[in-house]
Amino acid sequence: MSTADVALRVLVPTRAEKAWAAATDWARQGEWMLGTEVDVVGGDGASVGSTLAAFTGFGGVGFMDRMEITEWDPPRAVGVRHTGRLVRGEGGFRILPHAGIDRCTFLWEERLTLPLGGVGGLGWAILRPGFEWGLRRSLASFARFCRDYPN
Repeated sequence: MSTADVALRVLVPTRAEKAWAAATDWARQGEWMLGTEVDVVGGDGASVGSTLAAFTGFGGVGFMDRMEITEWDPPRAVGVRHTGRLVRGEGGFRILPHAGIDRCTFLWEERLTLPLGGVGGLGWAILRPGFEWGLRRSLASFARFCRDYPN
């Protein structure tokens, strides 16, 4: 089974606690994550075992990413297991504080299981540049979102 590993980071101009609050405000994730709307569908959205559903797409065309929270370590880390039909694997983010200054690094990580064996690997090779471009753009938007986030 093939996997796709992605790890991208952005410097965020605020303290880790504020970045944590912004990142885990699931209802507002669509304000910074390109083409994505997230809903808490089980649990409180703030503990291991809670479940999330994220629709990613434009004009009603896209896919649903279902996730279960597997790690909840405020204000440092959230881990998820992707359990949908299309998106499967592990992912999450880490917030790395910078000592003595109101900045932190936000690290987004994914280890996705590719469907369809070699065909999935070929598909990922074609889609990866666009996926990473969208994620980079979203992370830059997240840094701006954090700066203005009330908290």
